[in-house]
Amino acid sequence: QVQLVESGGGLVQAGGSLRLSCAASGRTIGYAMGWFRQAPGKEREFVATISRNGGFTYYATSVKGRFTISRDNAKKMVYLQMNSLKPEDSAVYYCAAGDNSDYDSSTYDYWGQGTQVTVSS
Repeated sequence: QVQLVESGGGLVQAGGSLRLSCAASGRTIGYAMGWFRQAPGKEREFVATISRNGGFTYYATSVKGRFTISRDNAKKMVYLQMNSLKPEDSAVYYCAAGDNSDYDSSTYDYWGQGTQVTVSS
């Protein structure tokens, strides 16, 4: 079992930055990690993923060049650095753990409760 807890969300003006954190506990060794987001009235969408050792990362086109995913396996932490934020980035952001670095949410087995990010214009 893996438990995930996100933090770092909040209210920020457009153009600003936030850093989301995901603290993992339990049996976390060997899992790829991903960030997803869901805005009101919309489906959950892929944001970024990182492989087990951090050597591979992949981003949604909408965030590429602005967001950076990273992980610290010793601390069991995953991060999402978000720069140049836009109002359309507003959503609840979820951390997830799974066997593969994938954009498909169905491949992830464990999910956090989410953290709200609101970007004002």
